[in-house]
Amino acid sequence: MLTHDPTRQQLALERATELALAFLESLDTAPVCATASLAELRRRFAHPLPDESADPVAIIEQLSRDVAGGLLGSAGGRFYGWVIGAGLPAALATDWLTSAWDQNAGLYACGPAAAVVEEVCGGWLKDVLGLPAHASFALVTGCQMAHVTCLAAARHAVLARAGWDVNRDGLAGAPPVRVLTSSEVHGTTTRAVKLLGIGTANMVVLPSDPSSRLAPTVLNEALSHEAGKPTIVVLQAGDVNCGAFNPFPELVPLAQEAGAWVHIDGAMGLWCNASPELRHLLAGAEAADSWATDGHKWLNVPYDCGYAFVARPEHHRAGMEHRASYLVHADDARDELDWTPEHSRRARGFATWAALRELGRSGLSDLVARCCRYAHDIAIRIGSLPNVRVMCVPQINQGLVRFYDARPGATEEDHDRRTDAVMAAINASGEAFFTGTTWRGMRCMRVSVSSWRTTASDVDRAVAAAERALEG
Repeated sequence: MLTHDPTRQQLALERATELALAFLESLDTAPVCATASLAELRRRFAHPLPDESADPVAIIEQLSRDVAGGLLGSAGGRFYGWVIGAGLPAALATDWLTSAWDQNAGLYACGPAAAVVEEVCGGWLKDVLGLPAHASFALVTGCQMAHVTCLAAARHAVLARAGWDVNRDGLAGAPPVRVLTSSEVHGTTTRAVKLLGIGTANMVVLPSDPSSRLAPTVLNEALSHEAGKPTIVVLQAGDVNCGAFNPFPELVPLAQEAGAWVHIDGAMGLWCNASPELRHLLAGAEAADSWATDGHKWLNVPYDCGYAFVARPEHHRAGMEHRASYLVHADDARDELDWTPEHSRRARGFATWAALRELGRSGLSDLVARCCRYAHDIAIRIGSLPNVRVMCVPQINQGLVRFYDARPGATEEDHDRRTDAVMAAINASGEAFFTGTTWRGMRCMRVSVSSWRTTASDVDRAVAAAERALEG
């Protein structure tokens, strides 16, 4: 029988600390890619659940052994796949404390300190991201749920203008809500549209220009069609391939004058406001109606962490709030469940607070600038190698590179295969890790730098790995 034993718990935590530190210390030398096969991982883990309880230290040691080769080096500085940051020292340590404290950050009554820290984080985040001080906010699991939160507020607002109470009457029989966006829209927006019952058939994907931006004339024409229909416009602040920003000073007022709600997907790009050199990319974005971004990308908070902001708090709260007689609701403090889609939830505000406190304004600005500089260096240096072309030069921390098949008469399909093959060879080397994308019908290797751990030496290793892959 498992009973309370302080020594048992202490030994388990001490051993976990030792193993965690050993893993972090190995990041500079271990392969960035996973080296264990799917079959091997299943062989290690797929056993019947034992009948008897076990010693926690033995369990931790077994787990640490069995995950070997099955972990990506995404917590290190040589990981350039998707858009994944690492965990800042203070944020990672605070995340451990968050698990130990085990607060349910759904109500002030469940975790008073967690609620107050989250209040402070909301103010700090709005400040560094250049958003209106009056905007409401929510700390959620990631940009996916930030979109859900913001678009729930948007859905409530545009239907209320049409005389429909979606909270009371649902969507059956409601006026259809359309979502206008660009060809650079991220899949998390599409998933939010599905989750909220708006439906992908009501999404209108407008073509972007050669710079991956949505032109005002294109949006204006779409807004003019079926004028007066409940409409949400989703714009990009740093798309996932090229880091492109829509022209907010023109698009935001254009959409709002037509009665549309404007939501900005700023999973990466909103953090550019922290950098004086990049702040101009977000000019006009502060006038939107809602914004979504991630903490586990550029802020380098451990997974999972995202942020939603809404300029009209009444619609945000209307889409989320809940009251029940068995709950203890605060009159003078913020109950987080009134603003987030979760009821019981992790106190993720602690790690956000620690990350912002550790970096400060200057540290955050430096982190953003370094990631952009290293992304540019990787793309340009690899792009200068034989039979390689930079398809998108990074203006922030995202870029694209394409590898070409040098054989006479090689087709675009050959170049696609060559791109995937070279990328796979780089990853197999263990020196760096990249992921691919299909951009304008062409396979490309994405260059994404988001980690506070990345150094100039890491950049050199990535370029050298690409050189060796091209020679192989």
